[in-house]
Amino acid sequence: MIKFSNAIGLVIIVVFLLGACSSSFSEDSNKVNEAVAETFESKPEETNASAKDIDYHLPFGVEMKEESPNNLILKNGSRTYILFYNQHEVQDSDVVYKSTTKQQKDWDVNETYKKDDKFGYLLVKKLEDKHYLLVVGIGGVKLTTETDNIKKDAEAMMKIANSVKVK
Repeated sequence: MIKFSNAIGLVIIVVFLLGACSSSFSEDSNKVNEAVAETFESKPEETNASAKDIDYHLPFGVEMKEESPNNLILKNGSRTYILFYNQHEVQDSDVVYKSTTKQQKDWDVNETYKKDDKFGYLLVKKLEDKHYLLVVGIGGVKLTTETDNIKKDAEAMMKIANSVKVK
């Protein structure tokens, strides 16, 4: 009986330690917000890819799989990103942001950024099993994905959005 109670005590301690070690969504979203804000304010990456109306930067490992009017499907391994652009909206426009927040309400994270003539945003919605709907954008450019690694993807997506240049 003593071994059984020791085992239960050990399990309880392990559960508390694991709970204390894992970060909360709030802590994670603060880190994501900081990383995205820093990327938003940074100098845009050099463009290395082109579509009908835009030039943009694709990070290593990301490739364009499909192009349709105002949309690009980007892939990085099994991860899919949708890049939407409205070439008629300038970088300080909030039209795409407002449209996105009207379509999907109750975002768990809804952050906006402004710098000079540029308006950006970060939207995160919790889904199931630690998956998230992630949207980042600048002006008339928006990238969307579903992810389990919001910090890494949000940073990469903001780098792409920040690099887009309308032809």
